[in-house]
Amino acid sequence: MDLLVAIDGPAASGKGTLSQKIAAHYGLRHLDTGLSYRAVAKALLDSGQPLDNEEIAVKVAKALDLGTMKREELAIHAVGEAASKIAVMPHVRQALVEKQREFASLAKGAVLDGRDIGTVVCPDAPVKLYVTASPEVRATRRYHEILARGNDTDEAQILADIKLRDERDMGRSDSPLKPAEDAHLLDTSKMTIEAAFEAAKSIIDAAAENN
Repeated sequence: MDLLVAIDGPAASGKGTLSQKIAAHYGLRHLDTGLSYRAVAKALLDSGQPLDNEEIAVKVAKALDLGTMKREELAIHAVGEAASKIAVMPHVRQALVEKQREFASLAKGAVLDGRDIGTVVCPDAPVKLYVTASPEVRATRRYHEILARGNDTDEAQILADIKLRDERDMGRSDSPLKPAEDAHLLDTSKMTIEAAFEAAKSIIDAAAENN
């Protein structure tokens, strides 16, 4: 299927799971662009480099291979927090956006999810979805995800972190998190993943028929 799907939304909104289901259903390649920022952050943490040196972070970003990123290694909470600090650096964003665009153009179809796909990375994508949910619902989801991995955590702290992350992502001057003007809004607060997938599939199928 020759189709590019751009999916944006805040942390724990369900966009990652939804993106994977869409990619699998339509036989498209999938890229979680958030992992690229996490990969840069992890590389800096692992090498003991500062998180506030943009020049070093840009070098790491330019050397990053999107095909070698491992979700399980990058899912750690500390890496996510570090990534949100890296993500506000304009030159780091520029370097990673170039890599993400290259991924989107390599084959006939792809699903990219992140926070600025429809607005910056792939503004011409024929299908744009903005997936969201209330902070409380997202915190509960993240809480149960962490428990399921056998780790202990505090739901109130997760909620505080999510609100801080939202403020940081939506308030940054470069590529803030926001829906593209032509994005379809999916609020998954009261939706199962299957219901969200069916809603997304209807949007994608309609777009495919018109292309």
